Formats: sequence, C-alpha cells, structure tokens
Amino acid sequence: MTREEFEETVAEALDRIPPELTRLMDNVAVFVEDEPPADDPDLLGLYEGTPLTERGEWYAGVLPDRITIYRNPTLRLCDTREDAVAETEVTVVHEIAHHFGIDDERLHDLGYG
Repeated sequence: MTREEFEETVAEALDRIPPELTRLMDNVAVFVEDEPPADDPDLLGLYEGTPLTERGEWYAGVLPDRITIYRNPTLRLCDTREDAVAETEVTVVHEIAHHFGIDDERLHDLGYG
C-alpha cells in the first residue's frame, strides 16, 4: 500500500467516526508517518496532548493535540490490504478515544486494544 493509499485509508476511517463524536473533537490534528519512534518500532498509533476530560479553564492558546498513525508497522502486521484497512480503522478509533480520555485498559475491554 503506497503512502497516498494509506493516507486515504486513514481519511476514510476518520469519515466513519459518527458526526456526533467528531463535532466534540477539539483542537486535534491527525497525521500519517511511515515509522514510529525507534524505541517502539511496532507502535501503530500515538495520541499526544491533553484529553478533553482533563482540560480546564487553563486550556487556551495551546498547540493542537496530535494523533499519529504509523504506516509501516501497520503494513508489517497485516497480511492483506483488507487487514490493513481494518487495523487502521481500529487504530484511528483507539487514538481518538484517547482524545476523549478513554484509557488503554478500557479500550482493550471494548476490543480496541
């Protein structure tokens, strides 16, 4: 899967997020990178920022939260294009859930681990 095809897969996963949730997302940007940090080569996605549940009156004038979806580890993990599309959707939902303040333990319980 080319970089452009993978970016389109991420965009399609974002489009499948229900509008009532995307309207609640605030000050967050989604990026695609080929490789994760060297210390975690199997990482599929990463949320960096302040979850909505932790924002208070002090939250103003800050850079957007960042969700990064990593292409190459996803493709290494998946045997088929369909697997990669499905895994990308799970990863996108997982990282958006972190933006909403949902932790890894709960996401694993929900099947988004």
